[in-house]
Formats: sequence, structure tokens, C-alpha cells
Amino acid sequence: MRDFLCPNCGQRLAFENSVCLSCGSNLGFDLVARDFVQVGLDGLTGEQLPRVMCANLNIASCNWLVSTGSPVGLCSACSLTRTRPSDQDLVALPEFAAAEAAKRRLVMELTELGLPITGRDVDPESGLCFDLLSSQHAPVITGHDDGVITLDLAESDDVHREQLRVSMAEPYRTLLGHFRHETGHYYFSVLAENSPARGEFQVLFGDPDLDYQQALDRHYSQGAPIGWEETYVSSYATMHPAEDWAETFAHYLHIRDTIDTAAAFGIAPAGATLDRPMAGDAGFDRMIEIWLPLSWSLNMLNRSMGHPDLYPFVLAPAVLEKMRLVHKLVAAA
Repeated sequence: MRDFLCPNCGQRLAFENSVCLSCGSNLGFDLVARDFVQVGLDGLTGEQLPRVMCANLNIASCNWLVSTGSPVGLCSACSLTRTRPSDQDLVALPEFAAAEAAKRRLVMELTELGLPITGRDVDPESGLCFDLLSSQHAPVITGHDDGVITLDLAESDDVHREQLRVSMAEPYRTLLGHFRHETGHYYFSVLAENSPARGEFQVLFGDPDLDYQQALDRHYSQGAPIGWEETYVSSYATMHPAEDWAETFAHYLHIRDTIDTAAAFGIAPAGATLDRPMAGDAGFDRMIEIWLPLSWSLNMLNRSMGHPDLYPFVLAPAVLEKMRLVHKLVAAA
């Protein structure tokens, strides 16, 4: 994530700001420019083609701009949501706002990486969309199916999410992590499934057409195989080649965004930012060369504050080769 400044007074801004806390200016985020724009009291930008704030400003704290001609008044991130809680659901709405905040970070990074984001309005059969559902009304299974990403909004609750993380012996579980993982399933179909790299995928990850239900049953009855750390980024990745890809893709996004943020604040080399892509094998090697000492230092900083490691994972050589393929396909896109 970039280091943003108020266009009026120069005060530093967080990605989530809709108001500058220094000068009080109303602000909107422009995804194309990757920067903030000042918004007038009438809610319009002072541009030749004025834009307004997303219709989800109040209901989901969305601070993105949208064209005044938009038929639904939703920004490019919010418009990807197909299903959300009703305005009367006072329990689920705060969870919905937290989920949308994480999704905006996802969309920002996908845009920075140049990955295509094709919504359901363009591709009704397999375009990307999100069903953000509350399990207080009916059971919800977080997952992906032909471009539809379903998220249980209970994952927005810190206590609920931490209980699941501990019970499932996971080292890491966040809303953003869920979005990155499930989006990885979507990008398998976009980047790898029917590409010339399909053969390379199978060599590294295995056959994605293996029976998923059998793999699921085996994983939850037997657990991860002994020594899985040598070839997988997480124990969950051992379940099926599709999950291995999704986990590896998510970690690629974790690493790219964290390096980008560190570079924006002078903690990593300036050339590590996403607006200067590290292409090819040399670029990937450089990325990992930056990441390993950076993640170690961030883990030590977290420990100094009494927190768990920021990045509690080990990237074995076999995992890095899988991630190298992700890097190659993302660059090709």
C-alpha cells in the first residue's frame, strides 16, 4: 500500500480515510490515479467530469469515488458484491463494512498488479463476484465456485475468527487472507487452467482435476502428511492442488503488498514498489531477497510488542518454485 497525503494540507492519510483529520477536507479515493481527491460539500469532485462518493459511504465506510453516471452509484470494488445483508440487519452491517474494507485492499492490489477483474455484469457465467453473507441466519461456507466468492461475515468478528484459528491450528487467519485465498481460486481459471503453463502447473502443484471431495475427506480425517513443510506453504495447501495454488497465490499477494508498503515508508528499497514491477526470474529472486530479511525483522518487531509473528511461515525451496510460477503468470497477465 502507498503512503498517501491529503491533497489540501499534506497530512498523511490512511487508505481508509474519507476525511483529513488535520484540515477537515472531505476526500475520495481515485483507483485509476491511486490517490486521494478533495470532495466538495456537495459531494462532488471539482473536475471537468465530476465524480461522487460511492453509495456505500455510510453503510460500508467506502471512501472510493464513482462516476456521476454510474447506474447503481457503487465504486468498482463495491459493485463486485452480489449479495449483502439488508439495511435492517444491525448485527451483520458492521461485519459487512469490515469485509468491504478488506475487499477494497484486495481490489487495489489486484489493480496494481495489472490483473484483469471481470465482473458478473460482463461475464454472467464465470465473472468475479462476492456473496457476503451472515451465518447468524443460516450456515455459510466460505469458498469459491465459478467466480463466486462466498464469505461468512462472522469472520469479521475477532473473537469468532480467533477461536476458529486456534481450533483449526492455523498460524494465520484474517479477512484479507480469506479474500486473497478465495480470489486465488478465481485466478487459477483466469491464469493457469487453459494456459500454456497448465503442464508446468501440474508438475509443481499436481492434477487440479483430482476428486475434491475425496481430498477434503482425506485431509480432515488424516491431516497433513508428515514433512509437508518441505513442499507446501501451509498444512491446508496439502489438501488438493487447487488449494495449494490458492494458498500460494494468497502468500504471493501477502508478500507483494507488504513489500510495497515497506518501500512506501522507506523500510524496503524504493524499487520494490508495485508501480515498478519486478519482472521475470530475476525480479522474483529480488523480491524474495527483500522479503526474507524484511519478514524476519517484522516478526522480531511483533515479538517486541508481545504479539505473534507477523508472517509465521517458512518458504521452503519447493514452495518458492511454486510461487515463481504464480509470479510468472501474474506478470504475463
